[in-house]
Amino acid sequence: MFETLSDRLTSVFSSLRSKGRLSDADIDATTREIRIALLEADVALPVVKAFVAQVKERARGAEVSQALNPAQQVVKIVNDELIGILGGETRRLRFAKTPPTIIMLAGLQGAGKTTLAGKLARWLREQGHAPMLVAADLQRPNAVQQLQVVGERAEVAVYAPEPGNGVGDPIGVARTSIDEARRLQHDIVIIDTAGRLGIDQEMMRQAADIRDAVQPDEVLFVVDAMIGQDAVTTAQAFMEGVGFDGVVLTKLDGDARGGAALSVRHITGRPIMFASTGEKLEDFDAFHPDRMASRILDMGDILTLIEQAQKTFDEEQAAKMAGKLTSGENFTLEDFLEQMQMVQKMGPIKNLLGMMPGMGQMRDQINSIDDRDLDRIAAIIRSMTPAERQDPKIINGSRRARIATGSGVTVSAVNNLVTRFFEAQKMMKRMAGGMGMPGMPGGGGRGKGGKSQKKAKKGRRVSGDPRKAAMGKPSAETPAEPKQGGVLGNLGGKLPPGVELPPGFDPSKLRLPGQK
Repeated sequence: MFETLSDRLTSVFSSLRSKGRLSDADIDATTREIRIALLEADVALPVVKAFVAQVKERARGAEVSQALNPAQQVVKIVNDELIGILGGETRRLRFAKTPPTIIMLAGLQGAGKTTLAGKLARWLREQGHAPMLVAADLQRPNAVQQLQVVGERAEVAVYAPEPGNGVGDPIGVARTSIDEARRLQHDIVIIDTAGRLGIDQEMMRQAADIRDAVQPDEVLFVVDAMIGQDAVTTAQAFMEGVGFDGVVLTKLDGDARGGAALSVRHITGRPIMFASTGEKLEDFDAFHPDRMASRILDMGDILTLIEQAQKTFDEEQAAKMAGKLTSGENFTLEDFLEQMQMVQKMGPIKNLLGMMPGMGQMRDQINSIDDRDLDRIAAIIRSMTPAERQDPKIINGSRRARIATGSGVTVSAVNNLVTRFFEAQKMMKRMAGGMGMPGMPGGGGRGKGGKSQKKAKKGRRVSGDPRKAAMGKPSAETPAEPKQGGVLGNLGGKLPPGVELPPGFDPSKLRLPGQK
């Protein structure tokens, strides 16, 4: 959605990084490019003027002129202003003191209200609520049936006493749904209202009558993020005719330029509360202005990535898998298949990589990634016997031919998978051994039987020169030093210059926790 805007802003900031100080001309050139980038992204002109004026004013202030890195400071200013335009803080739903909480959806036909009602209901169900959908769109053909299907997929109840298709009273349905929700102990009611292809008085009057009949706790305006400047016009009309408390953006996964998201909040003064990013019911979440600003500036969205991982991965299962990963050899193809399936549950690989910082510069490579490649890998592993998955070393030529035939791939594809798996297993084994780095687990040498351990077993070498050999032997007058153990053993039995032990102190008895 914001690819064009993100690319333009990234190129603007890259030209600033080489400058130690920013002149007024540099600031003017930068804000001019930012203005062009926002206009190309279809952001409303009043929003562009306010945004650029604020950035220019702050860029000429002390926070940039006295900064060690002015370019980074300008990026921070643009990030702050983007967050401000998008709403500042994440706006949460207001719940009624006495259930049920009533949420009314309004918007034009085609904005995706009915599907979004199911997405919102599923999201609330996962939060521990018991929502009920209400089919109050009795105008559009098959709108009631569509809501029933969506409700079944979302595993939530649907109240649909009227058949729709122009039959029934939507205001009466909305009013009686509240009593039905109380009777069935649903704590949230989501009312799907009718829309039109364009703004007209009949639609506005019906939406206003439903609002007056049920007194909703939240009125959410659903807007298609792909319609550009028309989103602002429609939002203003609904604000005057019906009024709403928050905005829900749909179709953020489209290829539009995203100006609606930056314009609606500023023009109407109402926060963006939710965003729909795909066709599936799970492609929906609360809108976070700071995370969206980070994505636009190609700074990534790690928090959302972590939240998706927490939803997908079971903690006990993840801990068990982590133990196998650190052991290296215990990690099998069965485990690899399980991990791959869990990652796929988080969404398309392209979307996951897009949340990493700096990935906007690799967009072409990311777009070339095909999730079907993972499906082919899964097919290869599933074509193996349980014994082959546990121990891929037994996969010989005839077995590879059988696996290739069963999975519909070439033998070379099977060979590549097995070879890459062995390489990954070796890498995990090295990581488990600390890779020979001091301070890492197993980092004292090169693993078991490493050279450093062998040298330690040889003991002290005696010089062939008798005089040097005599210097190494304790004389009768000079008693041998006590064997240093514990902490001082790591110092070779010697203390730093100028440091002396207290009288009667035996360092051999000093032990760290865990030492025997």
